[in-house]
Amino acid sequence: MTTLTKFRHFCLISAATAALTMPAAGYADNHTANNGTAMTTTAEAAPLIPRDALFGNPVRAGGQISPDGKWLSWLAPNDGVLNIWVAPVSNPDDERALTSATDRPIRQHFWSPDASAVMYIQDKGGDENFLLYKIDIATGAETNLTPFEKTRVQIVGASTTMKDKVLVGLNNRDPRFHDVHMLDLTTGALSLVLENNGYAGFMADDTLTLRMALSQNAAGGTDYFRVENNEVAAEPFETTAMEDSLTTSPAGYTSDGSTLYWIDSRGRNTAALIAQDSDSGDKRVIAEDAKADIGGTMRDPVTGVVEAYAVNYLKNEWTAIDPEIGASLDWLESRLEGQFGVASRTEDDSIWIVANDPLVKPAATYIYDRKASTLTPFYTSRPALEGAPLQPLHPREITSRDGLTLPSYLTLPPGSDADGDGKPDKPVPMVLLVHGGPWARDGYGFNSNHQMLANRGYAVLSVNFRGSTGFGKDFINAGNLEWGLKMHDDLIDAVDWAIGEGIAQADKVAIMGGSYGGYATLAGLTVTPDKFACGVDIVGPSNLETLLKTIPPYWEPLVKQFHTRMGNPNTPEGLAMLKVASPLYKADKIVKPLLIGQGANDPRVAQAESDQIVAAMKSAGIPVTYVLYPDEGHGFARPENNIAFYAVAENFLAACIGGRAEPVGDALKPSSAQIVEGAEHVNGLEAALEG
Repeated sequence: MTTLTKFRHFCLISAATAALTMPAAGYADNHTANNGTAMTTTAEAAPLIPRDALFGNPVRAGGQISPDGKWLSWLAPNDGVLNIWVAPVSNPDDERALTSATDRPIRQHFWSPDASAVMYIQDKGGDENFLLYKIDIATGAETNLTPFEKTRVQIVGASTTMKDKVLVGLNNRDPRFHDVHMLDLTTGALSLVLENNGYAGFMADDTLTLRMALSQNAAGGTDYFRVENNEVAAEPFETTAMEDSLTTSPAGYTSDGSTLYWIDSRGRNTAALIAQDSDSGDKRVIAEDAKADIGGTMRDPVTGVVEAYAVNYLKNEWTAIDPEIGASLDWLESRLEGQFGVASRTEDDSIWIVANDPLVKPAATYIYDRKASTLTPFYTSRPALEGAPLQPLHPREITSRDGLTLPSYLTLPPGSDADGDGKPDKPVPMVLLVHGGPWARDGYGFNSNHQMLANRGYAVLSVNFRGSTGFGKDFINAGNLEWGLKMHDDLIDAVDWAIGEGIAQADKVAIMGGSYGGYATLAGLTVTPDKFACGVDIVGPSNLETLLKTIPPYWEPLVKQFHTRMGNPNTPEGLAMLKVASPLYKADKIVKPLLIGQGANDPRVAQAESDQIVAAMKSAGIPVTYVLYPDEGHGFARPENNIAFYAVAENFLAACIGGRAEPVGDALKPSSAQIVEGAEHVNGLEAALEG
C-alpha cells in the first residue's frame, strides 16, 4: 500500500469490523521452571526465550520512505518509549529522533503528501480519542493539528496534486458523527466542508472533492450516496443488504476519478475486486477467488490504478496485473524467504520499503531499488531473536460438526515433532488462542503469542471460527446470533480435533484470547466448564447487554450491525438471547482457574465488564486473578504492561497445565499493573509483589 493510500484509508475501518479486535543476541539456558510439575520433554529441548525479546520494544519498526524518496523514517525507542526517527536516504547513519513521547508509545506514522512532514496519531491512556500531529522535517517543530478534547480524527481524503491539504473528519461537535473539514497542513487552518448529522463515513477523490457518503440502512446493510457540491443526494446510487455489509465496501477512486474500485460480494459469496466506471456505472470484475475474499491491493502511487491484488486463504498470495510490478514481486520472492509485503513506495515508484517475515527468524525490512535491482538491509526489528528457537506455523483445515471448513494455524513446542510432519510425537499440553473481533481473522505469519507459548512447552492452536472475516460472506453470516453457541461449538470442535489427532492432552487444554477472544474464554469456562483446564481473558466482555449499552458514541451509525449479529437488546427476544450468551449469568458454573487482564480506559469493553464477573465469582467463592492497568485501554500498548501481563500469564499457565515459565521476577515493577484479586493463585506473584 502506498503512503498516500495509507493516508486516505487511515481510521476508516468500520466500527462493526473493529468492534472487539484487540490490537504486540544468543540465548543462554539459564532459566528453570518455577512450577511444581516436571517440564515437558519438548520444552526442555530449547532454552527459554525471554519475555522482553518477544514483547518489549522492537529495535526498529514501521519503516517508511518519503514520497520524494529523500527520507527514511521508522519507529524506535527514545528513552525507552517508541518515537519517530528519520534519516536522509543519502546518509542513513545520520539519524535523529523527531518526537519525544515519554509515556505512551507512538505506534504508527505516515508522511504528508508533500514529504515536508511526518504525521502520527495518538490518544491518551488508551481512550481511542486519536488526535493528529505533524512534525516539520526542516525545523523539527511539532503541531497538534486537531487540538480538541474527547475527539477522534478520521482521514477522509488526501491527494497526489493538492499536497498541502487533506480532508479530515472530526466528531468534536457531536461525538456520534464526524463533520468533514479541509485541513491546511501548512497553516493548520480547519474549514468546515460538510456538517454530518447521520452518515457513517465519506469518500473523496484526488481533488479533495467529496464524492460519496455512507449510511447504514434499515436492513443493517449500507447505502452509498453521491455527493455533489457538498450536498448528499437523497437516494443511494448503490446499496447492500446486511449479508454483504462486512464483505462489500468501496476501495477508492483512481486519481482522475474515472474509476471507483469495490471489494464486492454482492451476487457472490467471496468478495471480488470490481472496477466501476464513475460516469456510466458499468462494472467489471478484475479478480475473484472461490475460497477467500480479495484482500489488499497495490495501486500506482500517482494514478491510483490497481496493479496487483492479494488473496488470503491459508496464506497471503499476491497476483500482479501490471507486468512490471509482477517482475518486481517475482524478483523479491526469489530472494526472500517466508512472506513479504510492500510497506512504502516513492511517488516515482523507484524505491520500495519491503517488510519480510521469515516466520522462524526475526522480521527484517529492506530498501528495494527497482532500477538498480538491489535489496539493501534497512533493519531487523528484533535482533535479540537471532538464533532463538522459533517454531514454524502450520496451516490446517478443520471441519466443524456441521461441515464448515475452519482455516486454522498450529504451532508446536520445540523438539516435539521429530519427523517434521506438523504433529507432535506424543500429545502435549495445548493453548487454544482465540482472535478478537469476532469480525476479524487469524493469519499466517510470525506471532509473538504463538512463539512464547510454544517455547513454554505448549501446542498453540488458532481457529478462524464462523463469523471470522476473509472467507466469504456465508462464513461470516453463519456466526450471526451464534455468540456462545455455534461460534463456541467451532472452538470445541477444533479442540476435539487436536485431541483426536494426538496433538493435545485432553486434560491440559487452556483457552486464551483478547477482546472477543476474552469473551470466548469466559464462554469456554461457563458454557463448557469441564473442557478447559483454565482460561486467560484479556479485555473480554462478560455481559453482552451492558457491552452494547457502553459502545463508543461514534459507533452509533452502525449499531444495527451489532443488533443483527449479536442480538437486539430493544426486543424481548433479543435481550433474552444476549443474556443467555453472557458469561456473567453463568459465572457460578466456573470451576477452573481464570486470569483476567483489563485496561481501565477501554472505550470498547469497559472496565465494568471485568469488574462484574470478578465480583460474581467472588460472591460465589470461586478463585480468580484480576490484573488492572490504569493507563491502558483495549489491549496493552506499553511494552512494560505487556511484559508484566505475560509474566503473570505464563506463570498462571505453568501452574495450570504444566509448562515452564520464566519467573515473574521484577517484571511488574516498571508497569502500572494492579493485582486487584488473586495473587496467591499465580506461582511467584505474591513474592514478586513483596520484593
